[in-house]
Amino acid sequence: MQIRAEQKNSRQSPRKVRLVANQVKDLPLEEAFIQLSLMERKASLVLLKVLRQAVANALNNHQLSMQDLAIQSLVVKTGPTYKRMRAVSRGRGHRILKRSCHVEVVLTTKTDSPTSKQVVDTVKKAKLEKTDEKQVAKDTKKELKKVIKEDQRQTKKFEKKIKTQAKINVGAKLGHQRDLQQTVTKVHRRKTGA
Repeated sequence: MQIRAEQKNSRQSPRKVRLVANQVKDLPLEEAFIQLSLMERKASLVLLKVLRQAVANALNNHQLSMQDLAIQSLVVKTGPTYKRMRAVSRGRGHRILKRSCHVEVVLTTKTDSPTSKQVVDTVKKAKLEKTDEKQVAKDTKKELKKVIKEDQRQTKKFEKKIKTQAKINVGAKLGHQRDLQQTVTKVHRRKTGA
């Protein structure tokens, strides 16, 4: 589970805040709090506040304990820059850039934090499953076509058999009727003497 906290438009240069964030982001959560409280930089106060906010979100909103949490990412993004002027000689002005930054902290539970190797393995498995599904779909289509063709062949053979049997039966009936007529005429001729 991921717990997020963010502070926007902090009036400090993102480079200065990143220097502090890079020292803290790989530490366990308790050590990160200790390290930030001992640093004598203005950026450490901002990071400390955002970390406390993220932990408070985890405790109050998700009922997690602080021992179960770990820092997943600590990102410092550039914010809007205010442009100001400073008067210099000969009536000119130099530009002053007052930079700001956004600080984003993402905490995870220790049981849920996957390693990069696990992420790569799951992605590979997903790709294999997709290709397997496509292959299975193709194979089933081929098998279905074969079954349909075989069924059509069987029905044609059956129809031919039925037609030939019908012809034989019709021919037998006709032959039987002819035989009857011939015998009837023979008997009639004998009786009549013709």
